[in-house]
Amino acid sequence: MEKNDGFYTLKGYEATADGEITSAMEDYLEMICRMKHRTEHMKARDLAQMLHVKPSSVSKMVQQLAAAGYLENVHYGMITLTPKGEKTGEYLLYRHEVLCRFLCRLNRSADELEQAEKIEHFLNRTTIENLDALTAYLDSLPPELPFAENNAAKR
Repeated sequence: MEKNDGFYTLKGYEATADGEITSAMEDYLEMICRMKHRTEHMKARDLAQMLHVKPSSVSKMVQQLAAAGYLENVHYGMITLTPKGEKTGEYLLYRHEVLCRFLCRLNRSADELEQAEKIEHFLNRTTIENLDALTAYLDSLPPELPFAENNAAKR
């Protein structure tokens, strides 16, 4: 599909995207990287538990991620990131944390996991970096100003 100045459906925008990694692949890679921070030995069955999916789904996705160069060949259920997988996974964790911090600040809440998970795939690197800078600025505001950390929510 050729991109022009018109509007698209969500599927249309996805078709015009030039990325080699899908949203589902991102979710798996993000969780693999998150698990790597906790333990050196990652197993496919642990990944299935963490993502609430069937082991067969993990097997298929691990094969796709390996074919795309994000994971090394998996032996006996062990998952190993390649340097490309590690770099991409670290960015995905960063993106997730930025969105969670921003949404918690915006909504004056302690947990915005679901919203962050739903929208993280649709924002580019520039937007994420700008949200990170904006959130840092909001964090620096005096408590009596709107969006300051200690300002109580009035809902």
